Amino acid sequence: MDFFERQDKARRKSGFLVFYFAIAVGVLIVSVYLAVALIFGGFSLSDTGENVRTTPWDHVTVFFVSAVSTLGVITLGSVFKTLSLAKGGRAVAELLDGRIVNPNSTDLHERKLLNIVEEMAIASGVPVPQVYVMDEEPGINAFAAGHSASDAAVSVTRGAMTMLSRDQLQGVIAHEFSHLLNGDMKLNLRLMGLIFGILCLTVIGRVLLQTRGRKNPLPLLGLALIVIGWAGVFFGRLIQAAVSRQREFLADASAVQFTRNPLGLAGALKKIGGLDHGSQLHSAHAEEASHFFFANGLRSRLFSFATHPPLVERIRALDPSFEGEFPAVELPVEPATAGPPAIPGVAPLVEAAPPPPPPPRVLSQPPPLPSGKPPPLPAVLPPPLPATVEMQTRVTALAPANVLQDAFVADIGRPRLEHLHYATELHQAIPESLQTAVHDPLGAAALVCAFLLADDAEVREKQMKELLRETSDAVQQETIRVWPDIQGVPAQARIPLIDMALPALRRFSLPQFEQFRAAVNALIASDDEVTLFEFMLQKIVMRHLDTRFYPDRRLPTQFYDLHPLAEDGGVILSALAYCGADDEAKASLAFAQGADSLGRAARAEIQLFPAAQCDLTRLSAALDRFGQSVPQIKKNLLTACAQTVTFDGVIQPREAELLRAIADTLDCPVPPFLQGIAVS
Repeated sequence: MDFFERQDKARRKSGFLVFYFAIAVGVLIVSVYLAVALIFGGFSLSDTGENVRTTPWDHVTVFFVSAVSTLGVITLGSVFKTLSLAKGGRAVAELLDGRIVNPNSTDLHERKLLNIVEEMAIASGVPVPQVYVMDEEPGINAFAAGHSASDAAVSVTRGAMTMLSRDQLQGVIAHEFSHLLNGDMKLNLRLMGLIFGILCLTVIGRVLLQTRGRKNPLPLLGLALIVIGWAGVFFGRLIQAAVSRQREFLADASAVQFTRNPLGLAGALKKIGGLDHGSQLHSAHAEEASHFFFANGLRSRLFSFATHPPLVERIRALDPSFEGEFPAVELPVEPATAGPPAIPGVAPLVEAAPPPPPPPRVLSQPPPLPSGKPPPLPAVLPPPLPATVEMQTRVTALAPANVLQDAFVADIGRPRLEHLHYATELHQAIPESLQTAVHDPLGAAALVCAFLLADDAEVREKQMKELLRETSDAVQQETIRVWPDIQGVPAQARIPLIDMALPALRRFSLPQFEQFRAAVNALIASDDEVTLFEFMLQKIVMRHLDTRFYPDRRLPTQFYDLHPLAEDGGVILSALAYCGADDEAKASLAFAQGADSLGRAARAEIQLFPAAQCDLTRLSAALDRFGQSVPQIKKNLLTACAQTVTFDGVIQPREAELLRAIADTLDCPVPPFLQGIAVS
């Protein structure tokens, strides 16, 4: 099952979730109707206090009022909860008392966690998620939450961060990344919102139970609603169990495929079994989020349904020799280190704790434009990244073009151990100055701006003036400091560096983000020529940050058929063909190869547009529309893009970078290109 099939399966599960939810709501409506009919329709007390038989209400009217009221409470509760979760993964992490980890932290446990998450993100081709720690939770547990990779958050308990070895923690994080790549996170958020609506009946019941007054039947109704609310809890737990249990086995298997280290994940599960706290969470909101967790976070209760398979079953699937006895967990554990990584033959990323970081720097209000010239950029450039990384970014075709096309599509959302090797080496090879920059708000903004600076010194000087006009002297100075370091960064490392910088950029306030956006737009426009790389870099950064600062602008799926998108497909393939070809004749042949397969899928002719009609505004709109389509349509487009790029039998670094950028705009994570690597 490839990435797109898994995404489609997750989307279909949403339909089953609605079906289960509808059944639960139907049962609750009938229960409320019976309670109302019994309490209000059977008898009432007269003014003299004698029981007087009354004519029962019309049953249709009673049922209608009960149904509308029950649906109203459930709907309002679900809508309220869903809106509160619009912020994505950080909303769930903060609900469970998570503390965001400073990317420049010098704590060795936190450094180990951050390094693992960054390596996993680079290997998977997704932006680095926000990382949280639940400081008050001594058990071993974790979860990933979010609507998409753009607003994802990974949260671990303090017990998981401090008691698991690097191999074991890597297995747990790989498990959570599997949920991210399999489309489970969005389903989990929907489930959380729906279940909260069901539980609202209990809240209403508690309010009614507090009412006072003689002849007042409302406390009796409140008691009935509390009992019915327990039934809602029962159905909620049943739905959580139905959705979660099988996905945990799938995530375990995906994590092992990713790390090729089943004993690491099995070791984490064994520690849970041998620990007094196990995987239990103490948060008051643990129950409503129980289907998110790596392991069961709740105590066993009567008439409850386990949202996770038994530990023994999960461990035996990873380690068949396990006999069912959990070894005792000895405390305290060995001090954590940031390395060595779990991949054999790769040196540790951090040999010693780095010096304490300076306070986070952010954009300030822009001062007036000074009359003097900005300081010149340094003329002496640092050496490039080590050859081991640089070689892996120089991609040539050692296999037929159709093999490269198939490998590109097959790798989407399916990172392997080789990608993790590459990510670890790249992470280790990044200069210390860039490591510091990507973890600091000001440095991350300067890094993006530095990538947009022109090679020509005169144009670059003009850009620096524009940068100063839109931001501040601090941003300009930091951009000047960072620019020499990025000259040695190969093409394939630029997107991973941007992905690493996103957590720091998310720490902006809204005015700071708007200032940063204006600076990026000014730099792109200042040289009177917008390259496709500049456009894609802007598209990636702003798309991922928009979900943080404008969560209400998230667009729903609108296209379930490729035919209405045929013209947009022509715009994208035309732009890609012109970018990779030296002349119009070669561009036409490259376009024809991709357009043929896309046209068959769309049942329409895909038109080659002149280069002048493939402007970036039109390309942006086309990508946005494809971003609102179902996974199979995205697969058809990316397959056609790969066929266009590999027409000449070679994937150049810039073409590989563009393919990954296009896939990123469609929420299709592409791991680093490793297929057919050679030194050219």
